[in-house]
Amino acid sequence: MLILLAFIIVFHITSAALLFISTIDNAWWVGDNFSTDVWRMCATNTSTCMAITDQFRDYQSIQAVQATMILSTILCCVAFLVFILQLFRLKQGERFVVTSIIQLLSCLCVMIAASIYTDRNEELHKSNDYSIDVSEGQYGYSFVLAWIAFAFTLISGVMYLVLRKRK
Repeated sequence: MLILLAFIIVFHITSAALLFISTIDNAWWVGDNFSTDVWRMCATNTSTCMAITDQFRDYQSIQAVQATMILSTILCCVAFLVFILQLFRLKQGERFVVTSIIQLLSCLCVMIAASIYTDRNEELHKSNDYSIDVSEGQYGYSFVLAWIAFAFTLISGVMYLVLRKRK
């Protein structure tokens, strides 16, 4: 039972780490001479970065991605704290339903963020608002990590729903 508990804790911490990395790191959309995320666009050949502000045409889409990724990360951390509290408060045989609900909400938020970014891809990267051409790029590892974090949070949310407290 202790090994299962350690696995669940490591799995949850991994999910949170994936969410932090994908939210913070500058690699949602990358090209030969640039990288961009939901916060800024950086030109790699000149080492200059430009913040994505409300001057961009599709700034509302970027704000929605920012908000849902932040909310997802916060919910994942809260779910971990609730899980630790429930370890000591639940009676034997009860399920970790509250932790599961919070983790599934985190899963929903990261799915919404990655879906919005996927859907608005052309509008976001074909605009003339950037100082360099970012249309010739591809999804970066932060975008991929966001989708992996979606799978991890979904699996852990379901795992908490099935899991019962034992001695």
